[in-house]
Amino acid sequence: MIPQKNHFSDIEWDEPEEEVIRVYSKEEIVALQQSNATKYRALSPWKIILAQVLITAISMVVWSIFGELVGVSHYTQSAFLGGLISVLPTTLFLTRLELAKKSQRLNPGRFLVALVSGEFIKIAVTLMLFIGVAYYIPGVLWPPLLVTYLLALKCVWLAWIWR
Repeated sequence: MIPQKNHFSDIEWDEPEEEVIRVYSKEEIVALQQSNATKYRALSPWKIILAQVLITAISMVVWSIFGELVGVSHYTQSAFLGGLISVLPTTLFLTRLELAKKSQRLNPGRFLVALVSGEFIKIAVTLMLFIGVAYYIPGVLWPPLLVTYLLALKCVWLAWIWR
């Protein structure tokens, strides 16, 4: 086998130009935020919880159509429980984050710990509520409970529409 010359050895590679990175001052960032304030409004997470409560109430009314005409039916109770299983853990999660924000020693590491622990609390409470409903509430109807739970969970997606 005859060695051949490397075709790429004659090519001179261009060194990449250094990127210019501009560091903005705090005043410039505040000015940029204020100029785009209407375009990028902050949405309160408590409004999402309010939307979850409203969706739960609407779902309860819709599911009550399938129940008895007088009194609160099992459909309505199950829809209420589905909304409760969604709203209560979310409220606990937001309360945990609000307490972390008000802490005197807040730094990114502590806020991350608050975020992760809040999410753990949310998951644990959700599981406990589902298990508690399954074991301790007789006559619960799962379709209204799960549909209302999923509708209330998806209220977070409405945040993009509200912005």
